[in-house]
Amino acid sequence: MGPEVRFHLLGPLTVTVGGRPLPLGGTKQRVLLAHLLLNANRMVPPGQLVDTIWPADPPTSATANLQTYVWRLRRLLPDGAALRTHGAGYSLAVDPGDVDAHRFTRLVGDAERAAKDGSPEKALTLLAEAEAMWLGDPLEDLPTAPAWDAELGRLVENRLAAVEERLALQVLLGRHDTAIAELTVLLAEHPYRERLWQQYLLALTGAGRRAEALQAYSTARERLVTELGVEPGPELRALQAAILAGEPLPGPSPVAVPAPLRQLPADLPDFTGREDHVRELAAALGPAPVVLTGAPGTGKSALAMHVAHRLADEFPDGQLYVDLAGTGAPRDPAEVLADFLHALGVTGNAVPAGLDQRAALLRSRLAGRRVLLVLDDAASASQVRPLLPGDAGCAVLVTTRGRLPDLAGAKHVELPVFGETDALRLLAGVAGADRVVGEPAEAAAIVRCCGYLPLAIRIAGARLAGRQAWSLRTLHDRLADESSRLSELRVGDLGVRPSFELSLRQLPASARTAFCRSAVLGAQDFPSWVVDALLDRGGAHEVLDVLVDANLVSLAGLDSGGHPRYRLHDLLRCYAAELLGAEPLATRRETLARVLSVLLALAKAAAAGLPPAFGAMTGPALGAPLPPGLTRLVADPLGWFTAERRLLAAAVPLAADAGLAELAWQLTAAAVPFYDLRGLYDDWRRGHLTALAAAEAAGDRAGAAVLHRGLGQVRLYHDEYAAAVADMERSAALFADLGDVRGEALAVAGLGTVARVRDRPRDALGFYRRALDGLGRAGDHSGVAQMRNSLGSTYALLGEFGEAETWLSRARELAREIEDPHREAKVLTELGTLHRDTGQLPESLTCLRLALSILEDLDDERCSAYALLGIGQTLLAAGEPVQARGVCDRALRVFRETGNRQGEKTGLELLEQAQRRRSPSAAARG
Repeated sequence: MGPEVRFHLLGPLTVTVGGRPLPLGGTKQRVLLAHLLLNANRMVPPGQLVDTIWPADPPTSATANLQTYVWRLRRLLPDGAALRTHGAGYSLAVDPGDVDAHRFTRLVGDAERAAKDGSPEKALTLLAEAEAMWLGDPLEDLPTAPAWDAELGRLVENRLAAVEERLALQVLLGRHDTAIAELTVLLAEHPYRERLWQQYLLALTGAGRRAEALQAYSTARERLVTELGVEPGPELRALQAAILAGEPLPGPSPVAVPAPLRQLPADLPDFTGREDHVRELAAALGPAPVVLTGAPGTGKSALAMHVAHRLADEFPDGQLYVDLAGTGAPRDPAEVLADFLHALGVTGNAVPAGLDQRAALLRSRLAGRRVLLVLDDAASASQVRPLLPGDAGCAVLVTTRGRLPDLAGAKHVELPVFGETDALRLLAGVAGADRVVGEPAEAAAIVRCCGYLPLAIRIAGARLAGRQAWSLRTLHDRLADESSRLSELRVGDLGVRPSFELSLRQLPASARTAFCRSAVLGAQDFPSWVVDALLDRGGAHEVLDVLVDANLVSLAGLDSGGHPRYRLHDLLRCYAAELLGAEPLATRRETLARVLSVLLALAKAAAAGLPPAFGAMTGPALGAPLPPGLTRLVADPLGWFTAERRLLAAAVPLAADAGLAELAWQLTAAAVPFYDLRGLYDDWRRGHLTALAAAEAAGDRAGAAVLHRGLGQVRLYHDEYAAAVADMERSAALFADLGDVRGEALAVAGLGTVARVRDRPRDALGFYRRALDGLGRAGDHSGVAQMRNSLGSTYALLGEFGEAETWLSRARELAREIEDPHREAKVLTELGTLHRDTGQLPESLTCLRLALSILEDLDDERCSAYALLGIGQTLLAAGEPVQARGVCDRALRVFRETGNRQGEKTGLELLEQAQRRRSPSAAARG
């Protein structure tokens, strides 16, 4: 065991190890430690720490400075504390028993139990020990921080409550004179705390000073009436009456405990699932408020009621409940406080007029009690703060559709939709288990149509329960149509749409507009820049924050580049689509065009950073240029395409269906370098076919020419030679009619490749020479290099090796001149093949290995596989079949993953040859 470690918050901030203070560094570093201790064992976001350390004007280096302070603290702190770094922030892991504030709370709780068990002397000793921990005001040596107000206020309130309890015990035990002296001082500081006045009157009366006790009551009443406008409470008035009448004073208990409060609505008899969340909430409830948040319809209120009923025995003084109507007309916290005070026995003029006075009186009434407050459907942190008790024995459970990040010290629990198992359990519980068991596939389809949202599932189950003649298939068929789904999810006065409407009604106009327009993308998650495009303005991130805080848009995670992505729950998307449908068609079309234009600009920028795909073309820029702030998104082009692959694929039919033919074909054409690099031939074909139909319907001949060229290429990859020729010829004819020399040349080059693959090298030479001429006239140097490469490889097929080497050397020279490493690597692959065919095996391996190195640096798996195949063939020719099999296996894996049947066929043939042969060294061993 190491030396004892103690953390002290109740006074100046100190850390002691073995009783000796630890040097903690400068003020900002001490503020950091204090904040982490106030949130011990909880993750704290970096932004919250920056705001606490620099509350007014954080420097530009704040994040870097914070990291430095964390590093220093980590070195300073003893083994009893672990300062951990999380992806989203920091946490200080400590034993609560090592923090004086936690020990104080525990001792006060022990004293309360001892007093209830009839051991006032023991309770008095425990309270004295607890008070001895206070060495001043909490963190009195540090600057004030707004984030600490609630927690430090709670600590101060709990200290005063403990002092009140100790004085009550002293009076109970007859130690009147000591109590009178201390009460006189406390009442000068806290003249409105009625419990202190009660103990003062009891102590004076017990000391035989009855007249002074009655005078003290008059003083108390005058202060309350004159300064707060309220009469003393019933307990204080009853005590004054007893003193006047000479009757026995209130009982032996230092605290008059009223009957338990039971305000909770009934628990749901068929409450289903949420076992993990029930345990989490039960464990989290304590001095800090717990905020249960989630989208509309997730069952927050039902879960809160269930947990509150389950924990009733842990709060023997009862439960207070209020519906704060946050999604309707939010209730005034002053009115709620009046209701709470009435429930606690404060009536009439005894209820103060002001909000702060009512809040203070509530804290006083709850002092020393164990009460659970359930604040349902809160609108904001400002609505909740006045309702919070100050006593550590009480707990608060808040439900809200939005997040309450500014409720200091709160613990937040987010409630998602159901998983499939719990969704089916709920459906069975409402509709009947036998019906769900009888049609399991339809039951699964119904909860899927409900988006696993508990409210929607309960409504669906209720509809089935009220229609015994219906099969589950009947309801599934009705829910299958998204356009009418929300209308079907209604029974009696319960409906999904009204629940959504309540949430949307609270939002500012810009957030409502962004929400409904987000439906233009269909069932896709999306990056944050989409909201700017939806609203046609920059800097709309605050609108997205509003939607996320309202739980109408959820964070779907991070993409491969570490950027956040967002989505709408399926039913919320249906609701957004309904709202969007009310907008004019032109507005909807313009909104979609703006979003897809930005997506296209990003795709073109990303494609420029990938190895070029020969024959890939896009049209002129559409819409506004790419905003400078978005260029960072395509810093990793391959990562961006990977992250946006699904959105790009979905964007093409969205554009086509909206009559945006040019956007449709440019989007799929811009993705060709990515599709080619990753062998995503299905995405390539599907997007091109969809866009081609739209382009032809719109009479867009340029788009049709580009798409036929792209389709011809992907069909060539699938060995569909006749179809590839038809597409290439159609493309060449369209480009010729348009006078596009380069486009026509690229299509003709494709015809040459088909001819070469079909073993018609003489035909291929004719096509390649035509293409070379056209590309030269068009000034396409990369295309010229490719044609020289193609001519060289074709001459090699004809056995004209000298001519082949000339063309290939000229191709490599041009590729290096224009600084195109990808083109150079492909030429090196062909040179490696040529050297192998002419018996120059070392030169072949040198070229192929250099090509492989370049291609792997470019992350081009498809072309790397061809280079590997060439290396395997050369190794086999050199009499090294074992090494040949190794590289051949690697190439085959890529060919299979990308669906390259021709490459796979060649690889299998090579593998079979290698397996039939043994290397010279193996033969010698045999």
